[in-house]
Amino acid sequence: MADMNNDVVQDLRPSTGELTHRKKSLVQITTQDGHRKTVNLGELNEADAQLAEQFGYKPVFKREFGYLSTFSFAVSISGLFSTIMTTFIYPLEAGGSAAAVWCWLISGAGSVADKLKCSVAELVSAYPTSGGLVTGWINLLGQIAGVASSEYGAAQMLLAAVSIGSDFQYEITTNVTIGVMAALTVLTGVVNSLSTYWMEKMTKTYVIFHVCILVSCAIALLAKTENKHDAKYVFTNVESTSGWTPVGFSFLFGFLSVSWTMTDYDATAHITEEISEPEIKAPWAISLAMAFTYIAGFLFNIVLCFCMGDPAEILASPLAQPVAQIYYNSLGKGAGIFFTVCGFIIIKFVCFTAMQSLGRTVFAFSRDGLIPLSHIWTKINSKTGTPIYAIWISVFFSIAINLIGLGSYAAISGVFNICAIALDWSYIIPILCKLAFGKFKPGPWHMGALSPIVNAWACLWTLFVSIIFLLPTAMPVAADTMNYACVFLVFILLCSLVSWYAGGRKYYTGPIVEAHAEEEHSENDIPSLRKKEMEV
Repeated sequence: MADMNNDVVQDLRPSTGELTHRKKSLVQITTQDGHRKTVNLGELNEADAQLAEQFGYKPVFKREFGYLSTFSFAVSISGLFSTIMTTFIYPLEAGGSAAAVWCWLISGAGSVADKLKCSVAELVSAYPTSGGLVTGWINLLGQIAGVASSEYGAAQMLLAAVSIGSDFQYEITTNVTIGVMAALTVLTGVVNSLSTYWMEKMTKTYVIFHVCILVSCAIALLAKTENKHDAKYVFTNVESTSGWTPVGFSFLFGFLSVSWTMTDYDATAHITEEISEPEIKAPWAISLAMAFTYIAGFLFNIVLCFCMGDPAEILASPLAQPVAQIYYNSLGKGAGIFFTVCGFIIIKFVCFTAMQSLGRTVFAFSRDGLIPLSHIWTKINSKTGTPIYAIWISVFFSIAINLIGLGSYAAISGVFNICAIALDWSYIIPILCKLAFGKFKPGPWHMGALSPIVNAWACLWTLFVSIIFLLPTAMPVAADTMNYACVFLVFILLCSLVSWYAGGRKYYTGPIVEAHAEEEHSENDIPSLRKKEMEV
């Protein structure tokens, strides 16, 4: 016997002498092509019924994701092992080992692993739709930049493994890196064209693989590195090669690694229409995944600092991957290739999940009619049950952005920096609105009386980190060292304003907050008959 909360009182058998009358709960929803349709909530599962009744959206996805796969998805979006490989260079140049260790500890505890992700989780619990906590140009373009940068990093890791295998005889060029990136992005599109069923099965294995590689690599480095640094060096040695003065200011650029690693955690929000009980599982997955990433990332950074050897040597590595060079120096050629390839596999999981999130965001944005040709991007493939067209337009733009690298690596680095800025800004905008207007209705997962304090701190921290992301990481500033993120950010904001005043304000009034619901009664229905719990 199980309790089931129904909106519909079902027909009962006449032979039992019980009532045969029935009441249906109907709701008017908007389909993905913009038409209105009436559906019976009693024919939907609980999560789909909530989506239709509260937000007015037609349920189109199968809810395949459970607790483990949702948590694994949330962990995979950070790609801790591989993301540290691609971003370890920033704290190392900014302030040496001390910057790598303390910036991770301070930044994580200060906000990124705590205040901001909790604020996002709170919003996701209240708004469990593919649009997530907010659907807008800043979030959408931030996700595109995130996929593009992850695919570029995947290409770099794969080529680094090839270079190690050739005893550094193979020379890595920007043109080859971009070509490999394009092929890998197409592969990501192919994988995301699978059904949600297969995506869930694949995603579920990720967290197990990731933890095993992370732990085994840390143990191998500590066991095999012959000349390790002492604790005093790891926690107190500050040496900057960035050119910024004073060194204390340069030290701040160490925050870039943890900020870039621990962003896009709203990705789980964009698959909530594929999660059972999303208002509970999604926020818990986000909060637990970021806590894991924060703690494991801090410990792994300490291991790398103990085992890295001469910082100048690994920064000058022809691999352009300091951590891959650490693997080679400490573990030898075979193990170096193995863990570099593992980093490649993990970052491809990042790409798979990030593309899934991006495709759902394009779908949700189009569902509200805010992207040209919206009727195309909202189409759901009948065989896979996924928005195929939304996925492949995302693939196209992810490749197109990376083509900027053919002209200037500095320019493409600016696009990559936009990822964290744009995504974090898209988080604090609704948080600021929540604080300013006081109309927020929390979901099952919320922080209670602490919510305003946590929200305010998250906004302040994000503004602080955004300033660092917009500054050049090296001095003196030249054309090839300039941080063009500020240029791209202004361009995005101008395009958004033009789009709004040119037409958006005339027809867009915001997502539907509450659908139009009505009750349908049978002829012999009893007026006093109400919604009730039934045992089956």
